[in-house]
Amino acid sequence: MSKREEQRKRKEAKEQAAQNRNKTRKLMMQVAMYVVAPALILVTLYTLLSQGPTYSTVEIVESDHVRGIAATPVSIVVYADFQCPACATEHDTMTRIWPNLRSKAHLVFRHFPITTSHPHSWTASLYAEAAAKQDRFWEMHDYLFATQGIWAGMGTSTIEDEFDSYALELNLDLDRLHADIESDEVIQKVRNDQRGGNASGVRSTPAVFINGRLLSQPSADRITEAVDEEFIEAEAAD
Repeated sequence: MSKREEQRKRKEAKEQAAQNRNKTRKLMMQVAMYVVAPALILVTLYTLLSQGPTYSTVEIVESDHVRGIAATPVSIVVYADFQCPACATEHDTMTRIWPNLRSKAHLVFRHFPITTSHPHSWTASLYAEAAAKQDRFWEMHDYLFATQGIWAGMGTSTIEDEFDSYALELNLDLDRLHADIESDEVIQKVRNDQRGGNASGVRSTPAVFINGRLLSQPSADRITEAVDEEFIEAEAAD
């Protein structure tokens, strides 16, 4: 075979290979258009539709956990992480001053677990939310903060057993609790609280809002002063 013939055959082979690659590329594009794209659209729609509503810091809804009488004129909305030490401090502060606030204000707790720094916070929120299904949210809420120093440093393999022991001390039905922890309703409640917090400008915990206003450095004096101001203003408006 002459060199010219060899060159011609090589050229034809390259052209054929290029044609085959083009055919393969077109086929892959068709697959992407008719199979992958619709699948991605379905996943996106499912994600959007599966997200529940979020609420502002001046709204109270049925799914909220409210301590006190909702009809009081001052609303205290707290976004907190059960494993956050500063949240435990805020909880202690609020517990101490609550007797002086309860005639003026109501307290709303919303979940904001920051799992990047507090790996057990998500599980703790699920346990508290599942306890709410047995009308024991605030009991579990208080218990988790009171025992934070015990469980915060535990390993992932033992944390659920520890939380189970708290549930038993609160006389909760464990089988029902575990079923509720895995339910979409409980999981979505925690997620929606997080989304609502993000929309309201929560960037760290605890985030304390007094009638919708974010209170920086929520000490006992600052919380009490803010509640008193809002209460006096509400009384004057009436």
